Amino acid sequence: MSLACCVSQLACCCGSSECALCCSGCPKIKTSTGTRVMYTLYHILGTIVCFLMLSPTVGDVLKEHVPYYNEFCRTIQAGNSCEKLVGYSAVYKVCFGMAVFFFIFFLLMINVNTSKDCRAKLHNGFWFVKLVVLIGMCAGAFFIPDEDTFHKAWMYIGAAGAFLFILIQLILLVEFAHTWNKTWWAGTAQNKCWYVALTLVTLILYLVAIFALVLMVIFYTDFDGCKLNKILLGVNTGLCFIVSMVAISPCVQKYQPSSGLLQSAVISCYVMYLTFSSLANAPPEYVMKNGVNTTICTPQLLGKGLQTDDKLVSVLGAIIMYGCVLYACLVSTTRSSSITLGVSSVSTPEPIQARCCFCFAPDEEGNYEVDGSERGVQKVIHNEKPGVVYSYSFFHFVFFLGSLYVMMTLTNWLEYETVELETLFGSGNPSTFWIKMASCWICILLFLWTLIAPMCCPKREFLV
Repeated sequence: MSLACCVSQLACCCGSSECALCCSGCPKIKTSTGTRVMYTLYHILGTIVCFLMLSPTVGDVLKEHVPYYNEFCRTIQAGNSCEKLVGYSAVYKVCFGMAVFFFIFFLLMINVNTSKDCRAKLHNGFWFVKLVVLIGMCAGAFFIPDEDTFHKAWMYIGAAGAFLFILIQLILLVEFAHTWNKTWWAGTAQNKCWYVALTLVTLILYLVAIFALVLMVIFYTDFDGCKLNKILLGVNTGLCFIVSMVAISPCVQKYQPSSGLLQSAVISCYVMYLTFSSLANAPPEYVMKNGVNTTICTPQLLGKGLQTDDKLVSVLGAIIMYGCVLYACLVSTTRSSSITLGVSSVSTPEPIQARCCFCFAPDEEGNYEVDGSERGVQKVIHNEKPGVVYSYSFFHFVFFLGSLYVMMTLTNWLEYETVELETLFGSGNPSTFWIKMASCWICILLFLWTLIAPMCCPKREFLV
């Protein structure tokens, strides 16, 4: 590593300079993108710590392999076996530290409109200093007195923030579906191949939704029981069919000529995912079959019992859950999503360009300053010299809500006292079951409103 690169990294960690990799051959990176990546890494780091703290297995491994483990735990006043550093209480405190960190930055970054503002320099630099502050906040949360009161109060605050985050997620999903359809539909005027792409993708998405429905019928229903699962599967399937028909009805097409089945297919797939996630948390039922007490309404995918299958569902659920969290946190700061969420306004609508990668904004035109090549590091495009390209304050607010959502999800919402990582996304959690199911219905209602709103309010301009 060259001396120039070392100086550059030091200026990034302890100063206001932008960060870049020590490789001049790496693709260029924009200042705005690099900053969001760094905050995302902070959030990922905190979430990984929360996952590890939920696992009693991790504590047992440390106790077995780390010398003087018990002595260290007593020294830092964490209990004889560091029991204060594991379980739901530890997750609450780490997420409290993360949430406070992002909330403070949310307040600090209000009305930052130019990168020349001193607060913008704090937002885009001083990464090592901010990491130390974040760790200090998380560590300091473990010294909060009166834990019972803290847990109860923070649970209700976390639930409110998590519900708001779910609503933002669903609004962004609906906006994503409409943007996809509008972007590809715009290309049909110049190239008929876009019709083929629209038809093919729509067909694939509906096949995925139908395949998911069939799997849920096989694994989460039974002829002798699972009545609630059958009802909910029927209701959600019926709702998906209704919105699909509404999307292509003549009255909707009159006000939204680009409306079609692609949006409905996207919504149907997500509703099927939420339904699966909900049914995976439903408590199992027990019936007598041939004189044997048999578990039903729970999949036996590997033929080795509930424990193995719950772990498989847990891993899959954790990956998808956190992927959705990062998507909502990052996409909410794009120009189109900020307009949809009402965070920013636009005077004139931007022309729609047909692109395959529609979820990424096209490169802005302009002669931006580019540096880094002379220091032998990754080239950095200073695209925020004229002004900020996203709302700094709203960016931190969404990460604040995302921290609360992660906390509530990892601690089973209102049933946090017996939560463990190994059974986190498994069956038997009524709170998560109904929250996921309610999310299905809210998603359907939001999408349905975007279809019929132009008919109900024809003089009003809608953003999706």
